[in-house]
Amino acid sequence: MHTTQSYLPSETPEGLKRLRGEELEVVRGNGQGERKSFERIYDYDVYNDLGDPDNNIELKRPVLGGKLNPYPRRCRTGRPRAKTDPLSEERSGSVYVPRDESFSEVKQLTFSTKTVYSGLHAVVPALQSVIVDRDLGFQLFSHIDDLFQQGINLPPSKNKGFLTNVLPRLVKLINDTQDDLLRFEPPAPLDKDRFFWFRDEEFGRQTLAGLNPCCIQLVTEWPLKSKLDPKVYGPAESAITKELVEKEIRGFYTVEEAIQAKKLFILDYHDLLLPVVEQVRELEGTTLYGSRALFFLMPEGTLRPLAIELVRPPINGNPQWKQVYTPTWHSTGVWLWRLAKAHLLAHDSGYHQLVSHWLRTHCCTEPYIIATNRQLSSLHPIYRLLNPHFRYTMEINALAREALINAGGIIESSFTPKKYAILLSSIAYDQHWQFDLQALPNDLIHRGMAVKDDNAPHGLRLTIEDYPYASDGLILWDALKGWITEYVNRYYSDSALVKSDEELQAWWDEIKNVGHGDKKDEPWWPVLNTKEDLVEILTTIVWITSGHHAAVNFGQYDYAGYFPNRPTIAREKMPTEDPTEQEWERFMEKPEVALLRCFPSQIQATTVMAVLDILSSHSPEEEYLGQTIEPSWEEDPTVKGAFEKFQGKLLELEGEIDKRNADRQNRNRHGAGMMAYQLLKPVSEPGVTGKGVPYSISI
Repeated sequence: MHTTQSYLPSETPEGLKRLRGEELEVVRGNGQGERKSFERIYDYDVYNDLGDPDNNIELKRPVLGGKLNPYPRRCRTGRPRAKTDPLSEERSGSVYVPRDESFSEVKQLTFSTKTVYSGLHAVVPALQSVIVDRDLGFQLFSHIDDLFQQGINLPPSKNKGFLTNVLPRLVKLINDTQDDLLRFEPPAPLDKDRFFWFRDEEFGRQTLAGLNPCCIQLVTEWPLKSKLDPKVYGPAESAITKELVEKEIRGFYTVEEAIQAKKLFILDYHDLLLPVVEQVRELEGTTLYGSRALFFLMPEGTLRPLAIELVRPPINGNPQWKQVYTPTWHSTGVWLWRLAKAHLLAHDSGYHQLVSHWLRTHCCTEPYIIATNRQLSSLHPIYRLLNPHFRYTMEINALAREALINAGGIIESSFTPKKYAILLSSIAYDQHWQFDLQALPNDLIHRGMAVKDDNAPHGLRLTIEDYPYASDGLILWDALKGWITEYVNRYYSDSALVKSDEELQAWWDEIKNVGHGDKKDEPWWPVLNTKEDLVEILTTIVWITSGHHAAVNFGQYDYAGYFPNRPTIAREKMPTEDPTEQEWERFMEKPEVALLRCFPSQIQATTVMAVLDILSSHSPEEEYLGQTIEPSWEEDPTVKGAFEKFQGKLLELEGEIDKRNADRQNRNRHGAGMMAYQLLKPVSEPGVTGKGVPYSISI
């Protein structure tokens, strides 16, 4: 059915009606058999293919999806069951994705999952052959600097120049020896200020303008309390006391006044992490705490870190242990604060990668793609609106299941929760994920970072005015919503048409009841009765695939490429947690060594750096938001006009971001040696640029 004309089901010409129905029948398949690469069949399955028990029983992993471990569904591949674990699917060299979802030839030639795949499969073994000791850390800070200055000699590869093609920015071929040299590019913030990662104000700033700007929330109740069962996890009340906070904010406010004035903010990973602390601590080469960090909003609009609390639940007959660390003016306290920051940042890195990035964008979008193809005909205007926002996502997700989030893969080997990493994203999905809160305005209100205000721009007043992710994000949200509203109005003259559109209703029904079926009984699912409902649902989906994904993905190398700024793992416990005399002496003698030993090992750090370089890179033919118009949109004058208006809004956003970054009043985006906030700038040149919002999650 190759027509650029879009039709609602009720308006389909007679001659196309039968074809329309048949097309959907074929795409759904019959749920039987193993899928072949030439097929175009979309069906659902649970995540039962992350483990590899037939290879090694240690690589057995729980099934994600279902009552026990709620999770979104993935595309069914129908591979046979593993011999050693009938609940798991057998792993094979290639993962089926419907043929329409695989990368276009042009994308394959220049930059594609093939590049990512080859990069992961070539760089990791190359590094492992050079760095034989998996646990070897960096002995000195200068050794970390050497990654950017000297580089690492890689072994001669049979395939000359292969790595140079895969990682053109990083791998230089040394002609004299014919060896490859892996030399990392200094990330932009390091280039501007080599001590950027050390400063507390930068730690505070990155919660608003860094890689994971969607977790900071307003403190509304005191004392801070855990919701976990005190019988299992020990006393619920936080050790961050009123006296401690008032000592830190000397004379500004009492705690009650600070809460009233909306001046206290928190990153809170306590209740999510504490239940898995005991299991994670049984693993080699890692440790874990429940954690929270408290911040104070300064009069000039910046966040000042006040305290970090680390908590260990009762383990092996030992009672709960918790301690609060604060910025101090004495060497012992200063080093303990730095170590506490490394632990908290490792938790934030894990949450970012597993929840803000993988779960909220890649993983939760896959059911939307499957339902769109199974329930909306390719003639449907909503299919045509969503299609560009779904391009290549299923292929990139299939790759992630093969090499990134799989048992023994890069996330498990390099991030704090290790083999419990992906299980943690299931716990986060179960406890925190709500469809309505994926909409940026609702998310900001929910976290106390904004309140409704009809007189404010976008109808929201931000609690922290200079909150770059939110203030730039709201302009993009409004531009998307305006375009989608005009598009919906073009096809649905009134809400009755939305209610009576059987394809559309079946689509939304399937997303809720099948794709996100573990959440089907939740009261927060939006209803789909009116045009306004449809616009809100579509804007939410489109925001997640474009703006939200760009904000948490394309700054990865900039902010985490120099890993002391965002270590992915904390390998050793705090020196103050039940130390032996010898351990305490060692810390007092050389505290810098304690920090280096806590940081990722050489193999973990370099592997993650190489992967982040690939993931942060825009391909030469990246399709940026608003750049190209779909043929079916261009055909219709009303839709074309609405799209041109949308393009104009995106141009305004580019200019507004430049203006905000140049404004000295915006202390979270303008300052000496500071990285400007550009992650929501719609367009970018190829490569690692820290800006650019593609239509879809294609990396």
